[in-house]
Amino acid sequence: MTDARLIPANARVAAEHLRGSVEAPRYSGGAARLLLPALADLLHAPGGRRQRQVVSGEAVSVYEVHDGWAFVQLGRDGYVGYLPSDALIEAEAPTHFVSARMTHVYPKPDLKVPELYGLSHRGRVRVLAQEGRFAKTPLGYVAHAHLKPVGDLADDPVSVAELYLGTPYLWGGNSSYGIDCSGLVQAGCHACGIACPGDSDMQQAELGQEMDPDAKLRRGDLVFWKGHVAWVADEARLIHANAGSMAVSYEGIEAAIERIASQGDGPVIARKRLKSKMGGQR
Repeated sequence: MTDARLIPANARVAAEHLRGSVEAPRYSGGAARLLLPALADLLHAPGGRRQRQVVSGEAVSVYEVHDGWAFVQLGRDGYVGYLPSDALIEAEAPTHFVSARMTHVYPKPDLKVPELYGLSHRGRVRVLAQEGRFAKTPLGYVAHAHLKPVGDLADDPVSVAELYLGTPYLWGGNSSYGIDCSGLVQAGCHACGIACPGDSDMQQAELGQEMDPDAKLRRGDLVFWKGHVAWVADEARLIHANAGSMAVSYEGIEAAIERIASQGDGPVIARKRLKSKMGGQR
């Protein structure tokens, strides 16, 4: 059965591609939109709990707008939920993404003027022109050094995760303002062009290959507990967004295993090794 988190259907509408498999009063082909604000919560229901988060410039398909809420599906991983309808715009596709942990948007190309707001790592913008050290975008001016072209891929997901060191832990978080364990894994994977779902249970099922119990862990491997996941930084340490430090931090592998077990969250349930973009083992 398809995961309900990924099925674009509610009591009023379903995606057109579900016609014949899901009964609905009407069907929609979906409208392509981009998120305008720096950050928004994708909600389980209008005004409900947070599912995941969406950063500026991310693409969504809108299947319905009802009472100020848009019922959407995320382009990055297929997650379904609700966003404020006024947070979405029809716009040309972004050309660049924020490659730094965070950057500022300025009203003019001058680093001494008060900033408008901040954009998280992975936020996307359309660069219209370059003016000195700044890129002109529809949002304002962004330091050109903090941007890379869309499609410019990293080659080490752990290095991407390390950008978030010190970022506060936030359940359901997907940004430099706050992130959780699965958000950190997804950030590293997507930056390297590796398809990755949004939650740790999905990641355990879909990412990489199960490792031999006797194989030594190495950088880029993933260690899973029930409800938690961590990157292997090196043979002795993990990097993960965790409730122990309430932040993205390094932790000794054995110390993390012992701490997580002692707090009642059980043993390691899987160790996975990702395939590289070229198809071999990382």
